[in-house]
Amino acid sequence: MTMNNQGRPTRPEDTASYTPFPTHTGNRALEIAEPLIFEVGDFEGTGVDLPKAEGIKPRIAGFDRQHAPHLPGLAEPEAMRHYVRLSQKNYAIDMGLFPLGSCTMKHNPRLNEKVARLKGFADIHPLQPQSTVQGALEMIDILAGWLKELTGMPAVAMSPKAGAHGELCGMMAIKAALIARGEGETRTRVLAPESAHGTNPATAAQCGFTVDDIPADETGRVDLAAFKEKLGPDVAGIMVTNPNTCGLFERDIREIADAVHEAGGYFYCDGANFNAIMGKARPGDLGVDAMHINLHKTFSTPHGGGGPGSGPTVLADSLAPYAPVPFIIQDEDGFRLVEDIEGEAKDAFGRLVAFQGQMGMYVRALTYMLSHGKDGLKQAAEDAVLNANYVLKRLSAEMTPAFDGTCMHEALFSDDFLKDTGVGTLDFAKAMIDEGFHPMTMYFPLVVSGAMLIEPTESESKQGLDQFCDALLGLAGDAKSGDQLEKFKAAPIYSPMRRLDETQAARNPVLKWTEDAPSMAAE
Repeated sequence: MTMNNQGRPTRPEDTASYTPFPTHTGNRALEIAEPLIFEVGDFEGTGVDLPKAEGIKPRIAGFDRQHAPHLPGLAEPEAMRHYVRLSQKNYAIDMGLFPLGSCTMKHNPRLNEKVARLKGFADIHPLQPQSTVQGALEMIDILAGWLKELTGMPAVAMSPKAGAHGELCGMMAIKAALIARGEGETRTRVLAPESAHGTNPATAAQCGFTVDDIPADETGRVDLAAFKEKLGPDVAGIMVTNPNTCGLFERDIREIADAVHEAGGYFYCDGANFNAIMGKARPGDLGVDAMHINLHKTFSTPHGGGGPGSGPTVLADSLAPYAPVPFIIQDEDGFRLVEDIEGEAKDAFGRLVAFQGQMGMYVRALTYMLSHGKDGLKQAAEDAVLNANYVLKRLSAEMTPAFDGTCMHEALFSDDFLKDTGVGTLDFAKAMIDEGFHPMTMYFPLVVSGAMLIEPTESESKQGLDQFCDALLGLAGDAKSGDQLEKFKAAPIYSPMRRLDETQAARNPVLKWTEDAPSMAAE
């Protein structure tokens, strides 16, 4: 048995003479080759055995199916194994560091999951009489109180179901306020820095505004002079991400807020990066009028997977009257939802969702807050910034930081260190997969060439960060050596699926399975 330089037994493929041999099944030990479910199932049968129903009269007015659907039939063990095998091909925060910049992929404490599954929270229904869900309404009200305290804002709309939904809420409140001022037709322009999140200009456009970009200065922040030049009587407001998508705090944030207010506009802050300043700075003290909060990014509710999500939007006094229904108030009869836009909520811009919001996310977020306390939330933000700066410092030995100085919650690099190596930014990302890491956010923000945006969050230990940094430093050294170009161009080699022809996939996507389609298992 041979040993590597860490004193661990080597695998056969670690040796220069190793040639990978194909297996008869396509499997590689515990790495199972899994075909599409259409290739697993039987189209002639089903996974259940039921007697034919007799004497049943159709109740769908002649629209009953004449032919069986062309769907595969699987027994329960087959279906279970298929989806378990697919799940094993996914990278997840429970497997290792998830370095996606701007996404804040932090650990979800199991305590949160346990509390969310308590019967009183998990088994209620949104159409129950409000008198029977007083505890749930009180819980939402307590969470709203924490959000207002942490942000220094007097009001919060709880119902938005995601970050972009929260942006929409804030911008719709701004639109309603402008209409109430008689300026709905004249203030039509929204300023959006190049370092803002990509959803910001899309949200502004969705609300009927014209978007005007503001360039970044040489430090990666809003160009203050360019911003002030664009102010005018037609400006409805500005949308700033702070800390911004370059991982930097906007030092001129108070001056930006004062200037846009003086011009008669509103200041919307994208709260996606609130995890970096939680307990350290309150957006309300910085002049913010509206800001959404991604509960999954800051307070550890599950991230991604198509939902559920939650993006409450905090509002200043100037916008609070226009918050959407429903919202919770407490009176002599207890807690209740205000839903009447013709009465108590006459200034509300309307309703965003059918019910109050996402109950499971509320429970998880409040559990996180209560278990950490005020001091613990502050420490989480401090540790997130510390971890990001540790990564920035270590990787700067081989990689190129996009900007000078320290960062906030995420470290941003350009691809300058790959210049003249023949290794592209995408090649570098694919090689990370072979090292067992999900790539960081690539090519974003657009203000940096070949951007590589890394956000380690506070969840990661120094040992985990060192393992990640060692891998990237090793890859950077391999790229610069000039003798491993083939490895980068072929990567990923050890993943269940090899690199796709992305150009071909984009130009000729296969969006529907057909019986003559090539087998996925053959890949």
